[in-house]
Amino acid sequence: MRIAIVHFHLQTGGVTRVIQHACAALASAGHSVVVLSGEPPQQPGSLAARVEVVSALGYEERRQPLGASALQQAMEQAAARALGGPPDLWHIHNHCLGKNLALPEALRRLAEAGHRLLLQPHDFAEDGRPALYRRMLETIGAQDGAGLSAHLYPVAPQIHYATLNERDHGFLAAAGVPSTQLHRLPNAVSFAGEQDSRASRPPSSQQTAARSDHRRWLYPTRAIRRKNLGELLLWAALADPEDRFATTQAPQNPLEQPIYQRWVALAQALALPVDLALGAGNSDFGALLASSHALMTTSVAEGFGLAFLEPWLIGRPLAGRDLPEITADFRADGLDLSGLYQRLPVPLDWLDAAALRRRLDQALAAAASAYSREREADDLERTWRAAVDEEGRVDFGRLDEDAQTQVLRHVRADPAAGSALDATSPPLTADAELIARNQAVVEREYLIDGYRHRLEAIYQSLLNAPATPLRDQADGQALIARFQAPERLHLLRT
Repeated sequence: MRIAIVHFHLQTGGVTRVIQHACAALASAGHSVVVLSGEPPQQPGSLAARVEVVSALGYEERRQPLGASALQQAMEQAAARALGGPPDLWHIHNHCLGKNLALPEALRRLAEAGHRLLLQPHDFAEDGRPALYRRMLETIGAQDGAGLSAHLYPVAPQIHYATLNERDHGFLAAAGVPSTQLHRLPNAVSFAGEQDSRASRPPSSQQTAARSDHRRWLYPTRAIRRKNLGELLLWAALADPEDRFATTQAPQNPLEQPIYQRWVALAQALALPVDLALGAGNSDFGALLASSHALMTTSVAEGFGLAFLEPWLIGRPLAGRDLPEITADFRADGLDLSGLYQRLPVPLDWLDAAALRRRLDQALAAAASAYSREREADDLERTWRAAVDEEGRVDFGRLDEDAQTQVLRHVRADPAAGSALDATSPPLTADAELIARNQAVVEREYLIDGYRHRLEAIYQSLLNAPATPLRDQADGQALIARFQAPERLHLLRT
């Protein structure tokens, strides 16, 4: 097969890592692959495929300002140049996110011309990205939601969709994507292959000393808002003397910096046993992982959830917050995540409950306005019931940074405060047998060989499909209704 993979950029991490896995898997099977990107790779030579830079494919703010027709032509020319002819199919990542306003129409034109498209959304503008959604609605959709859906979610036999998880698969199915054109394509995991040689080395002297002095709970993350850094600091505030907590990286996005720096300052002011951005400038990431007592996650939202899979491949247990709508897929494959918690309840009377209700109501109103949807009369009550339990305790992960800071200060000021909580250290199931079982599940279900078989099967079903005119579309409003359900509201995502 001749395959063209498309993304806005090839910066390290995220979607680029998925593309790297796909290129490696497809190259091993003898397929011809080109990657079209709006920018050169951040790490040249990191892809097992030729890269063609199409500058009009980049983010809207910095791309070459070509319209949809010119972008389509540039993509076809670049792909044919690299592959020696037109691709048999196109595999496009995050076309519907609103990062490039010309791309959806360029893809429609390709489909109208009979090209086979696999559209793989990793993230949705309908899911907590109102600014991107509004920008698309006002430009691509000309203020018409149905018109926007026709561009973002066209339906025809030659257009298939691939989702990272069963949640997104179900949402797109409910929006009207036929089952024969909808596939679940979980990411491959190559953490062990990339890191095991380093993780198996003896840690450096500095890291060995740190590990012998205390138990390090390590959160491999960039600490953006949805990663819920305040919850890690809460565990640090409750920690036993032998426990110390750490993150690996600070956020890169300048917009994330003010909130992150507030957490840094608070951790210092409260003298919390935490090391933030411990991996910055650390060339031996594997040794850092090996120095940990356990890996952690406190995130309130994920697209795929690599954090739930990777620890087992390096023989480390995982502690922290469960995300059932993500981890349900992993559990169905046999992964045991019983040591994780789904809520971290704190007494509501530590906070101003009326102020919290107002903040939730404001967030619901802002989301309804951003997505042009009518609020239901019980929206606030549904959100409140999801956040607050029958014992008058609120899930810490539902709070915003101001409320989380109040809780942290209360816990640090009152040594008896921990008695009101279910636990004062992260629950952890760490026996060697469980780690071995989970490692076997990940190796069986999520390594690159399995990914290649799934990807080739999806590609073949797409190649077998006829090409017809584009006359139908999925219902974007149905996606909004599901992603914006009041029960899913987390203030850290507003």
